[in-house]
Amino acid sequence: MNMKILQAEMHKEEDGSYLGKTVFQIESHKADYEITFFSKHRWDWDYSLHYAKEPGIEEELLAVDERIEQDDEWFDALLDAAWNTYSEA
Repeated sequence: MNMKILQAEMHKEEDGSYLGKTVFQIESHKADYEITFFSKHRWDWDYSLHYAKEPGIEEELLAVDERIEQDDEWFDALLDAAWNTYSEA
């Protein structure tokens, strides 16, 4: 599976937690995906994966979620895309 990042963002909430998202596509998949990241301390990130726009094929979404769970490089690439947009300004 080849991944292409389309959009990303990260910001700090009023309570000091971090909230970010990365929109991406997987070659040959019907739908684009959005992963949302949340952390209270900039480490130990939680995430939620869902369709970015229109629903796609559930088996494809489950395969992407499994890949993110098992492949640290994929998770890190998606998180880094969001984190790289963060500015303390």
